[in-house]
Amino acid sequence: MESMLLALSDTVTEARNLETLTRPLLEMLETVTGLESTYLTTIDVALGKQDILYARNARASALEIPEGLSVDWNDTLCKRALDEGRMYTANVADCWGDSDAARALGIRTYLSTPVRMRSGELYGTLCAASATPRTLSSGTDRIIALFARLIAEHVEREQLLQQLQQANRELSQQALTDPLTGLPNRRALLQELGRLFSLSSRSAHRVLIGLIDLDGFKSVNDTHGHDAGDQLLRQVAAQLSTTLRAGDFLARIGGDEFVAIGMGPTDDTPPAQAAHRFQQRLFAQTVTALTVGDTRLDYGGASVGVVAVDPAGTDPNAALQLADAAMYAIKTHRRAAH
Repeated sequence: MESMLLALSDTVTEARNLETLTRPLLEMLETVTGLESTYLTTIDVALGKQDILYARNARASALEIPEGLSVDWNDTLCKRALDEGRMYTANVADCWGDSDAARALGIRTYLSTPVRMRSGELYGTLCAASATPRTLSSGTDRIIALFARLIAEHVEREQLLQQLQQANRELSQQALTDPLTGLPNRRALLQELGRLFSLSSRSAHRVLIGLIDLDGFKSVNDTHGHDAGDQLLRQVAAQLSTTLRAGDFLARIGGDEFVAIGMGPTDDTPPAQAAHRFQQRLFAQTVTALTVGDTRLDYGGASVGVVAVDPAGTDPNAALQLADAAMYAIKTHRRAAH
């Protein structure tokens, strides 16, 4: 018993995950019970399914409990044992002769205890079985219950860790996302620009940066209300997203401003020509129409300024200022034309 307690202490301390905890426990459970198959199951009551998660089968045994086996929960010995409060029997055929799963596997002696979370939720069962009648020694029920508690506590720790990791991912995502349009925000844009500048410097390519300003956006808000303004922002964001090439990146950086960036041409296309093509493609996706109540609002498009910058000669912030200047030149030209 002392050697088992030492082994148990090492197992609990060194376990990296549920599997590295459970497999030594199954081996100890085999030693304690003398039953040739020991296994941990998971139970999905809603789906009516029980799965063998981990199993240990003694060599040259007549009984083989296969890992990955999935059985009907309502046909299992585990459910019968829980319903009747009978955790052990040396004659399965007499107690539960109607169990097809037990008959198919050849189980004669059966021992089980539930693995429950602190909330009472049933995670699964810890079991031991034999193809022959076996008598259990005193205290076996306490040992298997202890093992089940250790497994439940480990599962809860893993679940908590997963929840914390997911919450951290969601918080990180929120910190980089514009809540109205779902697009990346300014912070995400600067991160991506830094990555793209580094990549383009190594490949000697220019970077295309397009700054998009929704002309007349304040008038839309003042005339039709902020819901109409929000609708316009979401619609333009969705349309701009459809025109992106693989590797392009679109962000909303302010109230009515968006930025699209992408790798410059890989052929001999002049930078100014590549910038013009990018500008035309982006502008076309800002022309839209939306219905506000009973009114149709035709939006004639945004001012879009695009530059093709050499990452070796500037930095992301300076490049954004160049795109901003190009956008204002377009805006001035459009105002003069009207």
